[in-house]
Amino acid sequence: MKTESLILGIDDSGRGPVIGPMVLAGCLIDKKTEADFKKLGVKDSKQLTALKREHLAEIIKQKSIAFHIVLVHPTEIDGRNHVGLNLNKIEAIKSAEIINNLNKKSEKIKVIIDCPSNNIKKWQDYLERHIDNKENLDIRCEHKADVNHVACSAASILAKTTRDAEIEKIKQSVGKDFGSGYPSDPITKKFLQDYYKKYKHDGIFRETWGTIANHKKKKEQRNLGDF
Repeated sequence: MKTESLILGIDDSGRGPVIGPMVLAGCLIDKKTEADFKKLGVKDSKQLTALKREHLAEIIKQKSIAFHIVLVHPTEIDGRNHVGLNLNKIEAIKSAEIINNLNKKSEKIKVIIDCPSNNIKKWQDYLERHIDNKENLDIRCEHKADVNHVACSAASILAKTTRDAEIEKIKQSVGKDFGSGYPSDPITKKFLQDYYKKYKHDGIFRETWGTIANHKKKKEQRNLGDF
């Protein structure tokens, strides 16, 4: 086993939207690539323009030792919620999936994850229950890891560009622009009002989200008002 650790950064995109998948990405790099990424301007995806993210995503895919991207579609999010697995637990399970996929057991790896939970220790304990092999891993779960660690920044770029591409596919499929898919987006709100009934069986909505429950409740109240 080599003495110098590789670095595996993991981050997510799309935790909060009512439309479309959540995406998690892992990016495995060495110290030299970490330095190269810094020079290239790899940083948290939220600090970059869409054009810059797309450009850097291609470089990250080419220069990283390996990467792995996981899509969690609304049907899976809803299904796991129904059996008591909230978004934090789903993200822990999927992060473990990335680690298991990218873990080179002959190498020491420092794993850095942008933690979605306020209780870092509890979340990390749950995560580690789903990791197959931990002997070579130094696992660190942190808040703002996507800002403070280049490997996580690279992962955030891969996650964000992948989710953006998935959102565009959905827009092409329904033939409508529904904005970002976030509940606070006025375009998304209008799309829900006008087209939820038409596309509710297409698997694009997170049915267990409060936004959908509120939408259904308002519809029922309006219908009752017709009597």
